[in-house]
Amino acid sequence: MPERLNQIGEREIINRLKRFMPKGQIEDDTAEINPFNKNILINSDVLVENVHFSEETTSAEDVGWRAVATNLSDLAASGVEQILGITVGLISPSSTTWDWVEDVYTGMEKALDKFGGNILGGDCSSGQQKVIAITAIGTVGPLRLHRSNAREGDYLVTSGPHGLSRLGLELLLSKDTSRDSFIPDQLKQKAIQAHQRPEPPIKALRILKNCKPKNISWRAAGTDSSDGLIDAIQNICDSSNCQAVLDANNLPKDHEWPNGSTWDNWCMNGGEDFELVLSLPPSWAKALLLALPSSRLIGVIKSGQPKVSWNHSKDLINVNDIENKHF
Repeated sequence: MPERLNQIGEREIINRLKRFMPKGQIEDDTAEINPFNKNILINSDVLVENVHFSEETTSAEDVGWRAVATNLSDLAASGVEQILGITVGLISPSSTTWDWVEDVYTGMEKALDKFGGNILGGDCSSGQQKVIAITAIGTVGPLRLHRSNAREGDYLVTSGPHGLSRLGLELLLSKDTSRDSFIPDQLKQKAIQAHQRPEPPIKALRILKNCKPKNISWRAAGTDSSDGLIDAIQNICDSSNCQAVLDANNLPKDHEWPNGSTWDNWCMNGGEDFELVLSLPPSWAKALLLALPSSRLIGVIKSGQPKVSWNHSKDLINVNDIENKHF
C-alpha cells in the first residue's frame, strides 16, 4: 500500500527530501549561495495540475524535469552564465502518495544534473490541487539578453524547430492511433520527448556566446518560445519598439514536419518549445547559423510600430548564401 503524505507528516517529508539537496542546505529557513560578486538572474514559474501537466500525459518524474526545464529556459533566454540552483514550493493534496513526490524530485535532480545547479530548498504544503512553484537563480555573464535590445537591420534567428511539443501533446492525448499513421515514427518519438522531457536552450546559449564575432559588441535581443514563436517575436517587437518581418518560406520546422495550415499553426503558436528566439547583428546571426545546425534564420527587424508581418517573396533573406557560407 503506497504511503500517503497525510500518513507521513511535514517533518518527515522534509527529512526525506534532504537527499535531493546539498548536505545542510535546508537546516534553516534560508539558503545561502555565493554569487561570486556577479549580478544575479532570478525567475519564478508555476506548474499547475490539469493546466500544465496531467497524469494522462506526464509521469511524476517528467513533471519534475519539466518544472526545472521551464525555469532554466527563462534563465538561458536572459543570457545566464552559471546556474546556481532552484528553490521548490510544492502543494499537493494530503492523499498524494509519497512515491509521486519522490519521483517529482528525482526528475528535478536528473534535469539539474544535466543542465547545472542544485535544489537549494523550498517549502511544501497541503492543498486541493498539485502545484509546483520554482524559483531559479543564476549569474549574469558578458551577454545579457534583453527583449529590448533589437535594432533595425538585425536578423531573427531561432535555435531549433518549433511545434514538436504541441504535436507530442496531441499524440499523448490521441485515442485514435490510426489517425496519426501518416506521421513518421521518428517524428512521433521526437515530439513526445519534446513534450515530456524538454531541454532548456543551455547548449544553444553557449554556442551563441562562443561564436560572437570579435569586432562587435555583446548587444543582442532574446527571449524563449515557451508561449509560442509568434508570441516571443511580438514580445521582442513590443519591448524594442520595432517591426519583425518573417520569411513565410522559412518557418523553423523539423525536416519531417508535414505540410498544412494546422501544422504551420502548431509551429508558430504551439508553445512549450523552449527554444531561443534572437535578434542579432547580421554577422553574429550568420556565425550562429554555421555553428548551430538546428538554428534557423526566420526574418529581419525593421523600424516602425511594433508588429509581426510576413514576406512571401524569396528575396527577404539570402538564406542560400548563408547556408553555403557565401557571405
